[in-house]
Amino acid sequence: MPPRVINIVVAAGSGSRFGSELPKQFCELGGRSVLDHALERLENALPGSVTVVVLSPQFMDRAAGRMAVAGGASRWESVRNAIEATAGIDADVITVHDGARPLPSAGMIMRVVEACRGHHGAIPVVEVTDSLRNVDGTPVDRAAFRAVQTPQAFRADMLRRAYTLPCRPEFTDDASVMTAAGFSDIAMVDGDPMNIKITRPADIAVAEVYLTHGARR
Repeated sequence: MPPRVINIVVAAGSGSRFGSELPKQFCELGGRSVLDHALERLENALPGSVTVVVLSPQFMDRAAGRMAVAGGASRWESVRNAIEATAGIDADVITVHDGARPLPSAGMIMRVVEACRGHHGAIPVVEVTDSLRNVDGTPVDRAAFRAVQTPQAFRADMLRRAYTLPCRPEFTDDASVMTAAGFSDIAMVDGDPMNIKITRPADIAVAEVYLTHGARR
């Protein structure tokens, strides 16, 4: 039987680095918003799943009929708000995805969800292609590192318990919250180089190329 899945899509950011009056997740990509692409891909890959969109109060109408939750002062608080809002919904797995990542592939989405059968959770990762150095200038072996993407997926009961912890500075993603709560068996599965996060205007142009030339669905 397929797992019961809740998707939390975080789209409450202001996008200050993007340099636009409209937050990046609402900017147009291929005739639709960045957020719309992300939502469609998640829901197509996980039919029957429940999606909750975390939004700033002035953009609550962007949920397009889905459950909408107001974001908080931080990403951690936004995810916690969504977890609390869905407490009454039975689920086996909860995914958490950045609304500014419009091109997650179905294969990658299924890999993180399926990995939850044997692990506390799963995160998609890709190889680091740039050279790395510590802030003191010391070279770092990039082969020892991976860049982490979303959606991340976790066993629902564990993620709900993990988010009862108070926020900490080291909580940079949901996997770090899980690890702090003692749920450290987090699988790393193959991510997708086309699953970029829109951060600056040039990223829209890159995503347009990926979308036009067959970013995997």
